[in-house]
Amino acid sequence: MSRNQYTVGLLFLIAGAVILLGKIGFFSFIGTNFWPLFLLIPGILLHVLFFGRLLPPFVLIPGAILTINAFLFFFCIASGWSNMQYLWPIFIVSVAVGLYEYHLFDTYHPKLPRTLAIIMLLTAASFFVIMLVWGWGMYLIAAVFLAVGAWLVVGRKARW
Repeated sequence: MSRNQYTVGLLFLIAGAVILLGKIGFFSFIGTNFWPLFLLIPGILLHVLFFGRLLPPFVLIPGAILTINAFLFFFCIASGWSNMQYLWPIFIVSVAVGLYEYHLFDTYHPKLPRTLAIIMLLTAASFFVIMLVWGWGMYLIAAVFLAVGAWLVVGRKARW
């Protein structure tokens, strides 16, 4: 058997396997469920290259954004995209984490990224609180009223 026949036969085997895997839905499953890897791998790679002293500290900002958002997308793929209505402030948190990493690992420790990170984190936290009050707020207010009423009725001695 010549070398060319072996190579052509191997190429036919690979092509057949790819076609078969495509027909049974393997690639669509991978593309549907694991596409956040295209965000996670560059995000982790930016961190690795920075800590390997190959890139400057500002690459930590997009690295953190990509990594955190990839995990958010994996969570939404696993639990349903309807959770994004509550989890969207994590996009703001990812930028805040990137800015704080930049402040933390830059040799000069610039104060502006830390200040921006704190402002963005407080903004995201306030959005989380607003969403909790907006969605679950009435239940929370009702529970507080019930607890205060029960404490007033049962917890204190009768005054009359």
